[in-house]
Amino acid sequence: MSVMSVAIIGTLAYWFFFVMDPYILSWQCVNRPIVVAPILGLLLGDFHTGIIMGASLESIFMGISAIGGSIPADALSASIVAVCYTILTGSDVETGLAIALPIGTIMASLSNVLMSVSSALAPYWERLAVNGSPRSFLAQNLIFSGLIYPLPNVLVIFLGIAYGVTGLNQALNALPPFFMTGLTAASSMMVAVGFAILISMIWSKEVASFFFVGYILAKILKMDSLSIAIIGAAIAITMFFYEKQLIDIRNMKTASEGKLSEEEEDFF
Repeated sequence: MSVMSVAIIGTLAYWFFFVMDPYILSWQCVNRPIVVAPILGLLLGDFHTGIIMGASLESIFMGISAIGGSIPADALSASIVAVCYTILTGSDVETGLAIALPIGTIMASLSNVLMSVSSALAPYWERLAVNGSPRSFLAQNLIFSGLIYPLPNVLVIFLGIAYGVTGLNQALNALPPFFMTGLTAASSMMVAVGFAILISMIWSKEVASFFFVGYILAKILKMDSLSIAIIGAAIAITMFFYEKQLIDIRNMKTASEGKLSEEEEDFF
């Protein structure tokens, strides 16, 4: 597949996920790397690489959360460019992961600039919502959100894949071996850092024991990830229904106490 074909497919995929998830579906999960990378890999004819990179990129970005208007890194653009680079150049996954975070950070900075420009149009949208028809408001909003707003990002993604991937690959190939060894080690560490950030947010004494259980299953018993995931899902479902049962009992107790209190008030 030619560079231009990969650039076009990658750009269209980015445009689709950029518009579809937040503006149409509003799920905020379809544009995650674990979804985007396998689909893009399938479109580019290398589904296996897409799956591996999707899981690895999700491990890096799942601990990075956008708080308010602050976007630390754009996982969508990082996934698109990293997968296109890896498949197009035939590089190893670690090299693709190493370039993902810088790309995501740069694209997040561009998104913050565009967000400021978009916020300046708030009076126009308020006036249109008050004076215009709902159909006109939705049509203009769709045109702006789907065509105008993502256009700068789309152009950067296209130019970066079409004209930047080859130069970047040549630059990396020209580096000494010890630099690439360090780059590979750093990209592997990013996965661990992503897990560490996620664990720091959900860590509590109630769930701390499961971390050590998972470590024993993976390192000592040598169980594969799928088996551990099934066991984890079974434990999570069991805990969910157990806590739901406790909440139902607590609600019934509260309702019963409230009913007795009302009967006492009526008696007196």
